[in-house]
Amino acid sequence: MNKLRIVFMGTPDFAVGILDTLVKNSYEVVGVITSPDKPAGRGRKLQESAVKKYAVDNNLNVLQPTNLKNEDFLEELKALKANLQIIVAFRMLPKVVWEIPEFGTFNLHASLLPDYRGAAPINWAIINGETKTGVTTFFIDDKIDTGEIILQSNTGISKEDTAGTLHDKLMHSGATLVLETVQLIERGKVTTQAQPKIPIEKVAYKIHKDTCEVNWDKPIKTIYNHIRGLSPYPASWTTLYNDNDEIFLKIYNVRIEKVAHEHKLKTIVFDKKTMKIAVEGGFIELLEIQLPGKRKMKTQDILNGIKLSKNAHVG
Repeated sequence: MNKLRIVFMGTPDFAVGILDTLVKNSYEVVGVITSPDKPAGRGRKLQESAVKKYAVDNNLNVLQPTNLKNEDFLEELKALKANLQIIVAFRMLPKVVWEIPEFGTFNLHASLLPDYRGAAPINWAIINGETKTGVTTFFIDDKIDTGEIILQSNTGISKEDTAGTLHDKLMHSGATLVLETVQLIERGKVTTQAQPKIPIEKVAYKIHKDTCEVNWDKPIKTIYNHIRGLSPYPASWTTLYNDNDEIFLKIYNVRIEKVAHEHKLKTIVFDKKTMKIAVEGGFIELLEIQLPGKRKMKTQDILNGIKLSKNAHVG
């Protein structure tokens, strides 16, 4: 059995579940590397990453380098004498970092590689209407998400899943897969499989604001997948045109109604309790939305405080 000394690198909530599994299974985590504290909110107070908060609460050694090639950081990292590094939702590592440990550096990625390499695999799997995804552990190399695969685990995507619910599913299955990977390394039983060299069609591009705008000219299922694939974060959005007002509207939860209709596309059909958008193939009913400067609310509650014109529509 190999005696493991682990350095864990990660930043968001997704990584916390995996780190917690390592700690609860009594693995020796000699260091946690996470992003520097960043100012956030109206007060611009420094905000700690989810991984840092967990590490501090569990008395783990934390390093927060701004430059992964900095000589002082590299000396600190080497001084930890780790023989394995585990990466979950961090940033691209320079070779001088990932080649340090004896047993290598492996990454957990929230897709079935080689599909959905990139920054936002959970979002894009739902946006593209996939019914299956999963998690992959692989050894880091000098490109993004291209290293040799260690293990994979499949996860189904239901019609009701959002990016949020799928995130939680993959965090749990990812924790199990990381534990299985560590156990293989511990026993010296790791085998790997090279990823194919052919171009990959399904890519998980970084999500930008423009990505999140709803295109109401698309078919109903495409719109539905787009909205749930961005919920709850960063959330899809549209512009609501109400007479002379243009209102920026975030959309979190919708329901689809596949029926024939004669309404002009993008028209808002509403009553005192419901707000529906006429689209190709039916209606998208808005269930949970957010107006500028307001909290996220059920649409019925928002309709109590806003008067829509008969010509109201979305852009």
